[in-house]
Amino acid sequence: MIIPVILCGGAGTRLWPSSRQSVPKQFVRLLGDHTLFQSAVQLAAVQGFAAPVIVTGEPFRFMVEEQLEAVGQVASAILIEPEARNTAPAVLLAALHLAQTAPDALMLVLSSDQLIRDPAAFRAAVAAARGQAQAGAMVTFGIEPTRPDTGFGYLELVDPAARNAAHPQPLRRFVEKPDAATAEAMLATGRYLWNAGIFLFSVAAIIQAFRTHAPDILAAVSAAQAGSQLDLGFTRFDRSAWARLPGISVDYAIMEKAANLAVMPYAGGWVDLGDWSRVWLESGPDTAGNVCSAGATAIDCAGSLLRSEASGLHVVGLGLEDILVIATADAVLVAPRSASGRVGEVVARLKQDDVPQAIASARELRPWGWFESIARGERFQVKRILVKPGASMSLQSHQHRAEHWVIVAGTATVTVGESVRELGENQSVYIPAGARHRLENKGVTPILLIEVQTGAYMGEDDIVRFQDQYARPTPG
Repeated sequence: MIIPVILCGGAGTRLWPSSRQSVPKQFVRLLGDHTLFQSAVQLAAVQGFAAPVIVTGEPFRFMVEEQLEAVGQVASAILIEPEARNTAPAVLLAALHLAQTAPDALMLVLSSDQLIRDPAAFRAAVAAARGQAQAGAMVTFGIEPTRPDTGFGYLELVDPAARNAAHPQPLRRFVEKPDAATAEAMLATGRYLWNAGIFLFSVAAIIQAFRTHAPDILAAVSAAQAGSQLDLGFTRFDRSAWARLPGISVDYAIMEKAANLAVMPYAGGWVDLGDWSRVWLESGPDTAGNVCSAGATAIDCAGSLLRSEASGLHVVGLGLEDILVIATADAVLVAPRSASGRVGEVVARLKQDDVPQAIASARELRPWGWFESIARGERFQVKRILVKPGASMSLQSHQHRAEHWVIVAGTATVTVGESVRELGENQSVYIPAGARHRLENKGVTPILLIEVQTGAYMGEDDIVRFQDQYARPTPG
């Protein structure tokens, strides 16, 4: 049995403003109709693969469930890291979980920030690597390089003639991200493949590798697992034990030290959407080299990416050459395409200046749906809110603001104090400051409402929760 282990806790700052800390790139539709996370799930959603184990962070747990449901998939487990600690602790966390639930399984470790263009070819490569993995080898997948890219690590083969082999091959070493001249020299030898960060190994083999090469990590993750608790279908782990872990990749911690390694060459199309230049290239530029989303127009432009993600906002480029224009509802990035790799610096600067768009998206996702601010001024704010069928806001109160709710679509069950009533389209309710209130969707269609807040303070931390079906604490 092969169990996919999908890692989806990263931030993706180089794809700002579409990707932000609150909704990182793996959960954003960058290419096609699905997110990168959904594509990773569907990659192994076929016969021969079990339901996946998902390793993610606290802020993304409900996002994971919602996106799984949208593609008709269910995880066998969703493991919540107390804090991001890179890939080594995340991989070991999944292995220790599977040691209790499926100790004889093979783990296919997939990152959710990359895209496999030919799923059938990839699954064939996994099948070809299965025998060696079952025999105890730890197999890493090497991608046929198409250019001397300095953004990837490399895998050096023992035999350059093996780069197109149909079965796993001996691996000489891992090579860290090189400079441009070194990358060109490496590719000229025909001995190197890109390191995709995709692995196939048995549960027993990876745990033994940690026991041998990183016993301190094994001890800390084991302690975190010993203090684990189930919470609404998620598994949480002991925070104090987890805090002792270093932030380290599985490459550094294990793979660069292990002797039982093999590399499975793969040339079926692999994309790392690490920055906007890569999104531009993979989106298929037209004859002028332009990529325009719906809601964008290029006039006398060349080599440019024009992207609008805001309803009602049309982006127009005139006379642009090799330029990125990425527009969301609350932020716009304009930069030379050659500066794609520096967008992370933008996020760092915005955080330094306490600009909220550095982290939060205009549309804030919640387990019950989402909200977005559509107007704000002194002592007031207006929000558009969607509540999913079967979902419910918490029973809560606010100290510093009153609220008016106007139902635009759907039927809501609204509690204010001791009063409970049904509100339909074009009906409204007033909620005084301090009143306990809740909105529930007991129907089968989403509820859309407009919320008008008035008061001295409209922050999201002005919430006291009394009951919550999602077991969330009071903010702050």
